[in-house]
Amino acid sequence: TEAFWPKLLGDTLGHGLHAAAALRQAADLGGAAGLTLMLLLVNEALVAGVRRRGQGLRRVLMPPAAALALVATVAGYGLWKLDRLRAPVADAAPTLRIAMVQANQTDYERRRREEGAYAVVREVLDTHYALSVSAIRDHGADALLWSETIYPTTFGHPRSTDGAALDAEIQGFVEATGVPLVFGSYDLDTAGEYNAAVFLEPGRGRLGTYRKTHPFPLTEWVPGWLDGPTFRRLLPWAGGWQPGDGARVFPLRTRDGREVNVVPLICLDDVHPHMAIDGARLGAQAIVGLSNDAWFTDHPNGARLHLAVAAFRSVETGLPQVRVTTNGLSAVIDETGDVLVSTAMGQQAVLTGYVSARDPAPTVMVRWGDWVGRAAAAFLIALAAYALWRGARRHAAQHPRPIGPQRIVVGGRGLRLAQAALRLLAAFGLGVLAYGMATRIGWQVATLTQLIQFGTLVVLPLLLAWGLGRAASARALVEGDTLVFEGRRERTEIALSAIEALQAWRLPLPGPGADLRLRSGRRWSMSGTGMARLRHALEQAGALPTSGDGSRSMRTLTAFHDQRASAHQRWLDHGLVKFGLFPLLPALIAFRLHQVIAFGGTFGEWLTFGPTAWLSGLAIWWGAWSLGLMLFAALLRVLVEALALPLALLRPHAAMDTRDGLEWLGRLVFYLGVPAALVVRLLSG
Repeated sequence: TEAFWPKLLGDTLGHGLHAAAALRQAADLGGAAGLTLMLLLVNEALVAGVRRRGQGLRRVLMPPAAALALVATVAGYGLWKLDRLRAPVADAAPTLRIAMVQANQTDYERRRREEGAYAVVREVLDTHYALSVSAIRDHGADALLWSETIYPTTFGHPRSTDGAALDAEIQGFVEATGVPLVFGSYDLDTAGEYNAAVFLEPGRGRLGTYRKTHPFPLTEWVPGWLDGPTFRRLLPWAGGWQPGDGARVFPLRTRDGREVNVVPLICLDDVHPHMAIDGARLGAQAIVGLSNDAWFTDHPNGARLHLAVAAFRSVETGLPQVRVTTNGLSAVIDETGDVLVSTAMGQQAVLTGYVSARDPAPTVMVRWGDWVGRAAAAFLIALAAYALWRGARRHAAQHPRPIGPQRIVVGGRGLRLAQAALRLLAAFGLGVLAYGMATRIGWQVATLTQLIQFGTLVVLPLLLAWGLGRAASARALVEGDTLVFEGRRERTEIALSAIEALQAWRLPLPGPGADLRLRSGRRWSMSGTGMARLRHALEQAGALPTSGDGSRSMRTLTAFHDQRASAHQRWLDHGLVKFGLFPLLPALIAFRLHQVIAFGGTFGEWLTFGPTAWLSGLAIWWGAWSLGLMLFAALLRVLVEALALPLALLRPHAAMDTRDGLEWLGRLVFYLGVPAALVVRLLSG
């Protein structure tokens, strides 16, 4: 819920555990959201204990005991981590002393109206120069950090001669002190203006500019669909800045060669875990925060909350953090999330902290991202799917379908061997492609050769096997005391009294099937999803014993095959739907993006090179997605069968429900998980 519900500072219940040093360390596993989940579980356990009152002491104490065990485990992990992080470090990594200048200058708009824009900028810069010189002289600062929007105009894009002179003056100050400077300003391009952090180096000038990724909604940024004359008339103070394009990492370098890679976060950037995580993935060794929390001047609890939230970014990534604000609370935060020192609200101060060029081991959050919300959403979807499935099962039990004609494949051993050989060839081809991706080019379709191999080694054999089966397919039904096979051109009738057994195949190739043995010695090989219902019809007619076979192992095998056949869905599990029509959906999305990027529009390639090139490109994207989804479906099939077989052996009475549940879970992951993953990837840029 919190992942989709907008929040001012991204606050969640887990942030309240910032003061608990041991417990908050678990945020490197699941973020603050993981701590919230722990709190919810503990509270649910306590409520469960209360609800069990009167059921015996043991049942009452079980849930609270589980909650206590959970908290103890989390605390134990935190104590172990704290001991490890606070142990002396053997290597001597280059270290920089960063001075944060909190000038305590606020309310620019009022002062601009009273004193004039240039006078305000002049006073702000002079104050920062004086405090910065003191930091270098008295504290030995190696780098300077000024707060968000401290230079209230577009650095590098002056709007006047005075602006150009001020830009040169700031660069001149950096050259004169010989100390790199990071300060809040604004940036400009053809798309608009940005809240930004500028990195200046002595001798090199402007190293780069980071653009704030998450400007404050309806204050700094207004979405295009909402913006307009009416909105501006109602909220004239709303800004028009644009959002930046994500995390960036910059080096802080001194003249003597020391260098530390930092990821800058401006104000609301530090309430979004993915910003610090992306920075850590890009090689950041420390977090540099710039914020203007002056609007919390009369409500310092807001500034304290913002500081606590920002501290979790260090816990999640294992990166130390230096954070400067306009008038408080500036702070130095270590990799455990501990606020080592901070300024007060409304105080003019210079605060110094150390950052080192040390690469921490990637945390679970850095490896997996902010995964708790996604996992919770997937769990809720799975619960909803389970409820629908249970409802469908109850409906099916209350309204059983009559056993009618079943479509199966009927033939001799030669047909079975031919189909099996073609399917094995397709599996071999798919394995060859998967091996090539895993060992050489990665899990992507990168060459046309892959698609040619996919077509010749996988698709063609599968189509041939399907064609053979289609040609030999027949409707099987029991009419009185006769088993009837109705093919395309012929009808075969077998007296039920002539049937000796229906023996399941030990090796399910080309799929689950069975041999119909007659007392005359003749065999009919049959396969298809209708086999389970055909067996049931024969059992009801008395042609087969209800066990299907006297051997216990054969009964288990038969039941296993029948369960898989019964769980088959006519449309959702059809090969043409799964690997033909469904891949077209993501292929069209990816193909359109490719066309827009490469040719400027959906039909750019058509207009440039003609319809043949456009259709060929679409076919390539379609084939690539078909190959990828077939590999994914093969993996899902392996997982489903690996779970279904032992569960069928351990719980034979619930084997059908287990099989059905696993099959629906696989369909859910395939048909909903793939589009969801594509949407997440597109939205995350």
